[in-house]
Amino acid sequence: MPPTLGALLRTPSLRLRLLTGQDRTHRQVEWVAVSELADPTPYLAGGELVLTTGVRWVDRFPDLRDYVRRLAERDIAGIGFGAAVNFDHTPEELVAAAEEFGVALLEVHRLTPFMAVGKEVSRLLAQEEYEGLNRAFAAQRALTRAALTGAPAVVERLARELGGWVLLLSPDGAVRHAAPASAAARAPGLADELARLRGAGPRASVSVASEGDRVSVQPLATSGRARGFLAVGGVRVSGSDDRTLVNAAVSLLSLELERPTPGAGTGAGVLTALLGGALDPAHPGAADLRSVLPAAPVVVAVGTAVPGGPRPEGLLVAEHEGRTAVLAAAGTEAAVFGEVLTGPVGVSAPVDYPDLAAARSQAERALTAAEEEGRELQHFDQLPGGLLGLLDTSAGARLADELLAPIDEQRAAPELLASLRAYLAASGRWDTAAEQLGVHRHTLRYRMRRIRELLPGDLDDPDHRTELWIALRVREGRTSR
Repeated sequence: MPPTLGALLRTPSLRLRLLTGQDRTHRQVEWVAVSELADPTPYLAGGELVLTTGVRWVDRFPDLRDYVRRLAERDIAGIGFGAAVNFDHTPEELVAAAEEFGVALLEVHRLTPFMAVGKEVSRLLAQEEYEGLNRAFAAQRALTRAALTGAPAVVERLARELGGWVLLLSPDGAVRHAAPASAAARAPGLADELARLRGAGPRASVSVASEGDRVSVQPLATSGRARGFLAVGGVRVSGSDDRTLVNAAVSLLSLELERPTPGAGTGAGVLTALLGGALDPAHPGAADLRSVLPAAPVVVAVGTAVPGGPRPEGLLVAEHEGRTAVLAAAGTEAAVFGEVLTGPVGVSAPVDYPDLAAARSQAERALTAAEEEGRELQHFDQLPGGLLGLLDTSAGARLADELLAPIDEQRAAPELLASLRAYLAASGRWDTAAEQLGVHRHTLRYRMRRIRELLPGDLDDPDHRTELWIALRVREGRTSR
């Protein structure tokens, strides 16, 4: 989480002194905004520590009560006044207004540059993000190791990591496992929500109040069908780290509950886990797993399964996201794929196991090309243009339009799309993107906040950012021709 005012006050090098708001030191500082404007609120998003020296107040003293009121309505974290710059001390009118509207007012020592306050907030934000990533990675590794033991271990580990309770429910709502065991008593109260989820599709989820607690319920689905439900309570799952951990548990438990299709063998669940990133063949404890996998480099093929077809030795076959996926050693003959899949078939380029997610995408693109051109089998590395060769396909254009549709529907769509492109091209660096657009960074922040509200995905998710970037490039390719 962002640093608090209290954390900044406890930093000796900043020499900050709290004048008002002793009960607000818990407020989180989302950012530092230095502004000498009479009304900086149009450029604030809320949560900022607003720093000023009052340089505009020297010639004409403003209505500081109105100034503070507007900032309070914007829900800032606090005000920092630079002492002994334009005034000998913090104006009493500012102190009184801050007291009246419950705003924390800090006096910044004359030897403390405003830049130092901003740098400290940036340092604390970066430190928190780094620690959060480490915690998330460690928790996901623990969750994946637990999956090797079975679904109950995943439920127990998730409850431990979140500090709450977790229920694994069957499709009819019966408790398969509860952590702790007393959480099983929560199941009857979720019956109505499960009924709604069954009719809403496998991608739906709900967050409801139950017995004074906020409960998140998600379906555990494979091949478009719910195999069960995961309910999490006793903790506010709001941070991206917690959401990522719950999503990982949903994937692992969905795989655990999957029943292999006839003739597919036990390799179906293994392949689905590999393609979804839930299993890591490079893990030191995965020696037994590596022994049953095709030797790298490997390829992924996707298509439609041959009904009742054989399963040639050395292949892993699974139903994955509505298609049949096959994992095979690179160099496998086309005739072997023909025993398992009926055309058209798409085959990825040879990859190592860490790149299976990319290989699956390549195979999907090759399959799209095969379907459009009427080919029985299409290899990805025989397609022109690499990944951005999607520019030349109608499927790529259609997907781009679907992804960007929420923005296209807005009156300010051109500005929003240009801002999104600049932000992604600059890897999220506000100043660089704003300079490229020729706008103030606060304007860019406002536009990006609007974009986050419009798009269903999470802009902090690298997969979603990549999809958006490719969609924008698809648009550019179409307009340039």
